[in-house]
Amino acid sequence: MRYSPAENKLFEGNRKKFTKQLKPNAISIFNSNDVMPTSADGTVPFIQQTDLFYLSGIDQEESILLIFPDAKEKKNREILFIKETNKEISIWEGHKYTKEEARELSGIQTVLWLTHFNDVFRSLVIQSEIIYLNSNEHLRAKNEVETRDLRFANFCKSKFPLHKYERSQPILHSIRAIKSHLEIDQLKKAISITEKGFKRVLKFIEPGVMEYEIEAELIHEFISNRSRRFAFQPIIASGFSACVLHYVENKGQCKDGELVLMDIGAEYANYNADLTRCVPVNGRFTDRQRSVYNAVLRVQKEAMAMLAPGNNIPEYHKEVGKIMENELIGLGLIGKTEIKNQDPNHPAYKKYFMHGTSHHLGLDVHDYGYPQMKMETGMVFTVEPGIYIREENLGIRLENDVVISNDGVIDLMIDIPIESEEIEDIMNS
Repeated sequence: MRYSPAENKLFEGNRKKFTKQLKPNAISIFNSNDVMPTSADGTVPFIQQTDLFYLSGIDQEESILLIFPDAKEKKNREILFIKETNKEISIWEGHKYTKEEARELSGIQTVLWLTHFNDVFRSLVIQSEIIYLNSNEHLRAKNEVETRDLRFANFCKSKFPLHKYERSQPILHSIRAIKSHLEIDQLKKAISITEKGFKRVLKFIEPGVMEYEIEAELIHEFISNRSRRFAFQPIIASGFSACVLHYVENKGQCKDGELVLMDIGAEYANYNADLTRCVPVNGRFTDRQRSVYNAVLRVQKEAMAMLAPGNNIPEYHKEVGKIMENELIGLGLIGKTEIKNQDPNHPAYKKYFMHGTSHHLGLDVHDYGYPQMKMETGMVFTVEPGIYIREENLGIRLENDVVISNDGVIDLMIDIPIESEEIEDIMNS
């Protein structure tokens, strides 16, 4: 693998947190993602199912994790099934995990070939009373493609209809929302690579460059530092395109006098960074651009201070909205009368700030965690307010990744330039 794997005690600890919340005499199963097709004989590069990775550290297709804490024999309490390689696979696809490698990565002592799964599973499932099944229950998930987990759930229910069934996702949403120090170390590596990419393009951007050229500079720096890919489809949006929240075409030319918004992040060991910066194409902000930029920065700083144990996302977003109202008044974009007469369900500030301020971050860019959950120490959030003025071809969003602690947030991106003067100094040095 390209990255240096985390210590297996990370995954051992994750399994302990998961099994602690299982009901008695329960067995749970997790499947890897499919290798997804394109057309003809093409495939998309493999990305592991994050629950399986979280619990095992295994980053290979056709893998299954079985957890059965109350199994009669200790060797059957955690079992990892992996694809058995052969000479043909080795020639065409390269190296696959040996049992010893999988054991070392995961900390799981019982590692078997995938061909043994059906017989082993049947022998153990009849000893259990409850089967925990996994699926994608993220609030934003569309679930248009049937996953290996869902195919297995259908198989399981047809073969063992008299068992009781439970969902793994409520447990995972609870435990994955709080990051251990080992996970935060992995996030820091992804963020450090992202920082290098951003500083690289500050020296590259000038009038006339294409958005896709900036994208190319970033991926060059990411891969050179052992990242496998962008954490998500990058947004490189200059001029009016910055007002399109999910602009990903990255096909425009960066023009003198415009800003370019970059919403980017490197992936490292399946953990993801999420950074947004806006910089002047010619290296200097206009007075208007600076005013809007600094307004967004003030909102971000105040929002960070509200990310504290005991708060929750809906209440937090309401308070951020009030801060944004004042900034928009100061910029002459809305008036006090509009605020006084606004529909509470569609506040006036939403005309210029349409999205939420924060989301969980980790193995998934929009990581696990229910909105109503109380914030706790160890949770990692983005902080990303923005102001989008379509009539001025001006869109500004600023985003940092932070960890909640008892003494305020820890800004994981504190070393990445964000002040307007600092941006200008680097671009003109």
